[in-house]
Amino acid sequence: MHTNVRRFIKTGIGFLFIGLLIGAWMIGRRELGGVWPGPYLVSAHAHAVQLGFVMFLILGVALWLFPKPPAGDTRYRPGRIDAAYWTLTIATSARIAGELARSVAGPEWLRWGVTATGVAQPVGFAI
Repeated sequence: MHTNVRRFIKTGIGFLFIGLLIGAWMIGRRELGGVWPGPYLVSAHAHAVQLGFVMFLILGVALWLFPKPPAGDTRYRPGRIDAAYWTLTIATSARIAGELARSVAGPEWLRWGVTATGVAQPVGFAI
């Protein structure tokens, strides 16, 4: 298992942990405080678990399953994998943080940040 595979899978597990913490916070507030989660918290939780955990695991396992091309194959560009990883990691992390921040206070500039990171996520997948 090479480094990129480990990086995707470990990052996915990190996003799962973040998603579980957000979910525990939401259910604690709902059941003990009577406060239902707003759409921003739900979105942050969904992005952490579904995009962060599930998609990073899928990408990591896909890299693991596909055979590595022979040395000298000009079609293989590991830099693309790194670019996709960093774009997705930064965009997903910033999206989760932005959605959490919007659930507390909604300055106008945060709308643009959440929108930009939401657009950066499909760009990362396209890479």
